[in-house]
Amino acid sequence: MKIVEYCNKVIAWSFYALFFFVPLVFSGDTSELFELNKMWLAWGLTALIGAAWASKMIIQKRFSVQRTPIDILLLLFLLSQIISTVFSLDSYVSWWGYYSRFNGGLLSTITYVLLYYALVTNLSAKQVSRTFLISLISGLCVALWGLPSHFGADPTCFVFRGTFDTSCWTPDFVPTIRVFSTLGQPAWLAAYMAFLIPVSMSYALKNKTKKVPFISFLLLAIFFYVLLIFTDTRAGYLAFWGGNVIFWATIFFKKIYPKKEFFRLLVIMNIFLVVASLLFGHSLDTLGNYGISLLPKQTAQAPATNASPAAPAAPSGLMTQTITDSGAIRLLVWKGAIRAWEANPLFGTGVETYAFAYYKYKLPAHNLTSEWDYLYNKAHNEYLNYLATTGLFGLGTYLGFILVFFFMTVKWYINKNSQKDKEAFRENEKPQATTLVILGIIGGYITILISNFFGFSVVIVNLYVFLVPAFILILLGVLKNYPTFTFPQRGANEKTNTHHENVTPFQWIMIIIFFGIACWMIIGLIWFRQADIAYALGDNLDKVGQYREAYPQLLNAVQMEPNEPTYADELSINLAALAAILYSQKETTQGAQVAQQAVALSTNVVTNHPNNVVFWKDRVRVFYTLSAGDTKDAGTYLQEAIQAINNAQQLAPTDAKIAYNQGVLYGQIGQLQQAIQMLNNTIQLKDNYEDAYVALGLFYHEAAVDKNGTVVNTAMQQKAVDTYNFILIHLDPNNDQVKKSLEQWRTAQ
Repeated sequence: MKIVEYCNKVIAWSFYALFFFVPLVFSGDTSELFELNKMWLAWGLTALIGAAWASKMIIQKRFSVQRTPIDILLLLFLLSQIISTVFSLDSYVSWWGYYSRFNGGLLSTITYVLLYYALVTNLSAKQVSRTFLISLISGLCVALWGLPSHFGADPTCFVFRGTFDTSCWTPDFVPTIRVFSTLGQPAWLAAYMAFLIPVSMSYALKNKTKKVPFISFLLLAIFFYVLLIFTDTRAGYLAFWGGNVIFWATIFFKKIYPKKEFFRLLVIMNIFLVVASLLFGHSLDTLGNYGISLLPKQTAQAPATNASPAAPAAPSGLMTQTITDSGAIRLLVWKGAIRAWEANPLFGTGVETYAFAYYKYKLPAHNLTSEWDYLYNKAHNEYLNYLATTGLFGLGTYLGFILVFFFMTVKWYINKNSQKDKEAFRENEKPQATTLVILGIIGGYITILISNFFGFSVVIVNLYVFLVPAFILILLGVLKNYPTFTFPQRGANEKTNTHHENVTPFQWIMIIIFFGIACWMIIGLIWFRQADIAYALGDNLDKVGQYREAYPQLLNAVQMEPNEPTYADELSINLAALAAILYSQKETTQGAQVAQQAVALSTNVVTNHPNNVVFWKDRVRVFYTLSAGDTKDAGTYLQEAIQAINNAQQLAPTDAKIAYNQGVLYGQIGQLQQAIQMLNNTIQLKDNYEDAYVALGLFYHEAAVDKNGTVVNTAMQQKAVDTYNFILIHLDPNNDQVKKSLEQWRTAQ
């Protein structure tokens, strides 16, 4: 067999593996169960594809890349991501992507673009069709895995804990309410299912004269739709029906079937979906919640620094367990994205830096929602996310290559293309069947574009975003009219060197080098994954207070990947806790050494990543922990903590929790007026923040008494009393701590 044929098989089977395994792979050992593992797998398979493609070109003695109609826009989009990374708030994050996912970073974009050109250059129409059949099989596996979890028997929990139930998930993440299967999040599963349903329908129509295949693909589409319903995701539901309408409308206007037959098929294939909606419900009961009117409205001003807190009316949002509608929260996040873009219009804040950008431009109204202290590392709108992080250049080129692809496809189907194009498409063995598959894929692609308006892409979705145009171009036969870029150019009759016996030693060396590089990359990914496993274990141990057990795991992670700031940041927190323990055990010398290591690590992290507000907040935690352990240098550590929290406040000026911590820290070092001012700023940002009112009342009282506890400032003491009465009237009538303090103050008077 020719080496080129071996290379072609490696490329084809790697693509098959990509679309089969990426939706399925997950692991309970890693810090993020789903997306990290999917991205690592995608990188590994891309390295293998790249090595096989490079080896193929070495044997053929020419660099060869298939040209396509969307080259300019696609490469401009890649350029936009490179420029945005160069000018990013954090170039390291922009290169790799946000740690909990990686998808969306510059490296992942390079991966998708490389896969695009590898696909159009090396795969045939037959292999494309096989890829989509494999995608449907993978989707079936995902659906079968997720279905039992809706009824309380989750296979994932069986893998993790050996119990066939849902006990491995937290109460806020229960698959009996919203299924997520192997995708990791209901919205991501919904986007995946929505894409596959039109594709399944197209394969059913393609086989409508064959009873068993027709029924099989129809049942598959229905099954996917039921899983879509079980995700309880409005975006996915809307996306599917939008794509489905366009799918059937295109079939109608293309006149693939006579009208009578078309309507018969339309009814047959959609009536089951309607019945499923009636049986299992749907996600549009609160569709109106996306309206502007649902934005939280502030009904009263929080008290100013020199005003009595008893004066204002009830706060705009009581501290209850009410969950703010996701549509209302999403609108606030979108507004924050627009504000970030307005400040960085051309190239944005940097690829995948939304977690930093949103903190800086977050609307104060977000503090009044149930997700007021959540970290948003995406804009929950793919297009606004690109706008905020990569500017007009990034969003424009992203939309550009999608629109050019659609323009080219529409032009093809309204028969304004050349006669040469038509003849190329007619070379398909079954042009009508191919047309149906193409329409199904386009219908699925449209579902992604819609669902991305309400969410964001994950690995499998981004694979479809970038590779569906390649699939369609191959199936249409359009690429035959675009010359392959080759260097050096070869004559039409010149044969390439493809047999084992004709391969020169130099070519063998180059092939070994390229596959060696691929193996080195894959080993590096495995090494990175092992470091993440150690970090995940150490992080979990830290969360439950087992700092000694966590230390060797975190140290191992840092030693394996010394450039990953997430690991060093967590290790600095761990070392600070260990130092505090050592101080409490009177081992001051060793405690001081460990404290020094914690500070050095934290300093290195914030020095190299000065715009990452999360690291600054963790630095506050480091110094605060050290101040609690080292009574001798407690004041110095608290001053350092204040400096760190002030830096965090500059990066997140509307974050109520940061403002609250500022006030508390100033109060602890005795700067009561500054503390009172900060806490009043806090309740202006979040006028239902009970902890802030409690601290404010306490500092009012401390400012009102002398060292003996005697009230010397009655006005300040009255503010303290009014603040605590305000808590009992408007926020928490059952706050025993506040009641006890009020009673003590009355007794003292």
